[in-house]
Amino acid sequence: MAETTHQDKTAKQLRLLEQALDSGRLGPVKRLVNTLSPAEIGNLLESLPPAKRQVVWGLVDAEDDGEVLVHVGEDVREDLLRAMDTDEIVAAAESLDIDDLADLFEDLPDTVIDEVLKSMDRENRERLEQMLTYDEDTAGRLMNPDVVTVRADVTIDVVLRYLRLRGELPEATDHLYVVSRRRQYQGRISLAQLLTADPAVAVNRLIDADQPAIAADTPVSEVAQRFADHDWVSAPVVDDANVLLGRITIDDVVDIIRYQAEHQALGAAGLDEEEDLFAPVPRTTKRRAVWLGINLLTAFLASWVIGNFESVLQQVVACAVLMPIVASMGGVAGTQVQTLMIRAMALGQVSAANAMHLLRKEVLVALANGVLWAVTVGGVALAIYRDVWLAVAFGAAMVINLLASALTGVFLPLFLRRVGIDPALAGGVLLTTVTDCCGFASFLGLSTLLLVR
Repeated sequence: MAETTHQDKTAKQLRLLEQALDSGRLGPVKRLVNTLSPAEIGNLLESLPPAKRQVVWGLVDAEDDGEVLVHVGEDVREDLLRAMDTDEIVAAAESLDIDDLADLFEDLPDTVIDEVLKSMDRENRERLEQMLTYDEDTAGRLMNPDVVTVRADVTIDVVLRYLRLRGELPEATDHLYVVSRRRQYQGRISLAQLLTADPAVAVNRLIDADQPAIAADTPVSEVAQRFADHDWVSAPVVDDANVLLGRITIDDVVDIIRYQAEHQALGAAGLDEEEDLFAPVPRTTKRRAVWLGINLLTAFLASWVIGNFESVLQQVVACAVLMPIVASMGGVAGTQVQTLMIRAMALGQVSAANAMHLLRKEVLVALANGVLWAVTVGGVALAIYRDVWLAVAFGAAMVINLLASALTGVFLPLFLRRVGIDPALAGGVLLTTVTDCCGFASFLGLSTLLLVR
């Protein structure tokens, strides 16, 4: 329900924006756009054709430019950056927090990068350079280095006076982190404790050491899982020496979860979640042509398998009618298993310890479904064509292909991940190839043995 409401809201905003643009009155457009959050503006920009997108982008308040750039895909970001001059890009970059700037940094022109670095103080420049040393999909790139730290040997009163002297806290601050003289992480203390504890009590009396820190090289998928498992609002990030580097907050984790959901949904179709909906025709054609070409090759492979059984197809026309059913059932069953596997892998639920148990379970499910539907389709084939051996071949091929789909659905995602290929992106094409070829070969092969004299 919440998702539907959000979609309806976005559709309404887009409709109002289109009407205002078509009227030619830019005043209402500017007022409408600048009542939205940067994330909502980014979503609307991605929903507009390039010409209208540039008009709306020019009406966005300059102070929001940086945040909007962070909330759009890479293709749209490149399109927007091309419309900005150097001073505008530098101003937009300077307005961002360090973690958001790290996300945007590699997409900036070299001349702009130099200007941005010159405008930063030494501490923030070092923080940014440190974040950029970590891989893109790790906690080190996701974290915000702006954290409030305290020492364990000071009193609560000292901490409160220090906070008043600071005057403000980073957004989403729910804990202060306790560190040693060498900035090594020791634990945390909540703001609620600070406000309610006796001012004379030392921090080490209230320190919470139960929350483990997250290593900077931890994959973001694992970070998201830890937040979901423990209901964290924030978590500290440390290096190999347990030195506190920064913190990750729940708003960043929500972005990761959304990204993963989009990636799985689009990856299953061989699409890129960063692709601009209104990207130029040549660019989109090039990207999709790769996967269409791979699919074409696999289709030729399936056709080659069928071609090897030309004799049985000429003699038993019913085989040509029935064989797509075998392949289709295997494809659906395999997709079910593979989808569960990819989801389980994303959640860290599959390991070497339980893979064989999972395989046995899926094989038993495939056998049960195979026998059930083999009897069903075999009975239908017998009723229509009055041929017992055709019904036997049809039913047996159904069982064989469902077993093959179960094995492929379990092993293919594991194999693709092992060789460094994204299962969500490549699994669908390869799975379809296996189930088609196995379905055709098993049915036509059995038909050759049982029907051709």
